[in-house]
Amino acid sequence: MPSSLHLHNTLTHKSEKFEPLNPPFVGMYLCGPTVYGDPHLGHGRGALTMDILFRYLNHLDYQVRYVRNVTDVGHLLNDADEGEDKIGKKAKLENIEPMEVVQRYTNSYHDALKSLNIIPPSIEPRASGHIIEQIEMIQEIMNNGFAYEKNGSVYFDVIKYAETHDYGELSGRKIEDLIAGAGENRRSLEGQSEKKNSNDFALWKKASPEHIMKWNSPWSKGFPGWHIECSAMSEKYLGKEFDIHAGGMDLLFPHHESEIAQSKACNHTNPAKYWLHNNMITVNGQKMAKSLDNGILIKELFSGNHRLLDQAYSPMTLRFFLLQAHYRSTLDFSNEALKAAEKGFQRLMSGVKNLEGISPSPNSEININDWCEKLYAQLNDDLSTPQVIATLFEAVKWFNELNSNRLKISKEDLETLEKTFKLFVFEILGFVSEKNNHDQILDGIMSLVFDIRNSAKQNKDWDTADKIRNQLKDLGIEIMDGKDGSSFKID
Repeated sequence: MPSSLHLHNTLTHKSEKFEPLNPPFVGMYLCGPTVYGDPHLGHGRGALTMDILFRYLNHLDYQVRYVRNVTDVGHLLNDADEGEDKIGKKAKLENIEPMEVVQRYTNSYHDALKSLNIIPPSIEPRASGHIIEQIEMIQEIMNNGFAYEKNGSVYFDVIKYAETHDYGELSGRKIEDLIAGAGENRRSLEGQSEKKNSNDFALWKKASPEHIMKWNSPWSKGFPGWHIECSAMSEKYLGKEFDIHAGGMDLLFPHHESEIAQSKACNHTNPAKYWLHNNMITVNGQKMAKSLDNGILIKELFSGNHRLLDQAYSPMTLRFFLLQAHYRSTLDFSNEALKAAEKGFQRLMSGVKNLEGISPSPNSEININDWCEKLYAQLNDDLSTPQVIATLFEAVKWFNELNSNRLKISKEDLETLEKTFKLFVFEILGFVSEKNNHDQILDGIMSLVFDIRNSAKQNKDWDTADKIRNQLKDLGIEIMDGKDGSSFKID
């Protein structure tokens, strides 16, 4: 392996060598979904980014504890501190229990990620199952002087915190600008808000009588704020300090900024050493938004049932599409891009099939070691999956040349090539072989052809057997006879 893993740390705004706090153990946390609807493309990108990192760290022999939460309470409409709970509102609309909503869409999220071959996390805690831990953390923040209670609700005092800490260290926001903005809004807030400052955020909210999900606390019967949930759950399962905290760019402020503030106010330390953020997916150049009616659910992509879709796309096509762009870059969805990804994935799988028929030579004309080192160097460079895919396609080109004897490779180098190619395609990038309808039809036809040819050979009708082989070869289909039977590959 030519170099060490480097990750772009949002906290320091630079690429840093990955050095775990307590090797060989690694703790990483991903902010999971608020489960009040089916998962969309953005949910898939965040989970896939961490899936690649999870797979690679395991390959590097780290012992990884990966925590991905489910938010099932406290996330209010518009990510605000006032208004209805997203899950509670859905429950009222459908006249069912909130936890029925939670279970339904948690299952939907799991089904979508399973289709994409995303490995489940080590632990998947729910916010509603950790109310005690959140109350304890809020109490400690209050004891340290960084929160205040008002009419049964508890708020984090951002201005008080900013006297001794940098509120904005992750997002780059300046507290002076936040204060100025708060001053402009102060008059409109008077009589309408319990907050001392509009930048303060809720740690605990007193529930109104009609609010469905609520728990007892020292301050009121209510529910936790959205930000405190992740702080409490990450601390419970990964400790006060852990290695990696990840999420979408849309969570950088205020969610992740507030998580850092809460943890510092409670535990006097930033909870994570490395902060990773995947960028957003746009649709035909526009941000995904309900108002534009351009949000695409993962299940809609698989079924093709959406006005913006020309056709259905397979799970591995979506996985390929997401990985052919760097996780920190904006990725634009279009049918043209998905169709290109479909062809790219099929070409990669054809490469796997063509790899099986290569015969070794005494000498090699390929520098396998340089190729292997390049793959690792690219992945070590902040998980550069687009470059990794391009390097894998270099090998796919070799396979065609090796099969036509335009290129030679030794037995030892062929074994290294096959092992490394399959390692990166299947284990690290996480692709799985898919059979579309055309593949299934072709496999069925070829099975019938093999039966006819085998019968001809058993009857010593060599002319018919050879005719089948030669005519298929003219069509670009090569038959390979082996001790376990016959197989074929398409040139």
